[in-house]
Amino acid sequence: MALREIITLPDRRLRLKSEPVKRIDAGIRKLVDDLFETMYAAPGIGLAAIQIGVAKRVITMDLSKKEEDHRPQVFINAEVTWKSAEKSKYEEGCLSIPDFYEEVERPAQVKVRYLDLDGQEHEIEASGLFATCLQHEIDHINGVLFIDHISKLKRDRITKKFAKAARKVEA
Repeated sequence: MALREIITLPDRRLRLKSEPVKRIDAGIRKLVDDLFETMYAAPGIGLAAIQIGVAKRVITMDLSKKEEDHRPQVFINAEVTWKSAEKSKYEEGCLSIPDFYEEVERPAQVKVRYLDLDGQEHEIEASGLFATCLQHEIDHINGVLFIDHISKLKRDRITKKFAKAARKVEA
């Protein structure tokens, strides 16, 4: 396992659409281990491979509370197959957009098809925080950020803030 650097705005790689995983091999298993180590160290509840600069459709997630045992979940080639008409709002944040949180409205329930680490296909129905987190991470592998779901004014303000910070670091 290795702790990896999480890329942040304005890194253009965050807008890449990730490639499907064709074979679950030792490289994918190592990527999953690195994602979990990086996610737990951040700390976060979800991490997509593109957030560490790897354009593969791999997501890790753990919604357990701090005082609970870890409940790691892996979603490979995940895709939303159904969305409810009912909406829900959660305050979202992102490890690639540090220290910025905003309320986002998304479908309250979703069905998601994915592969597990053994290559077995599953379809699950999710609601609440689980549905929100799945949608957030699937957005990542599709090149979409949670700020794309907020007003253009707020999105432009946060994008400019991160671009300005990046220029300062480069200088």
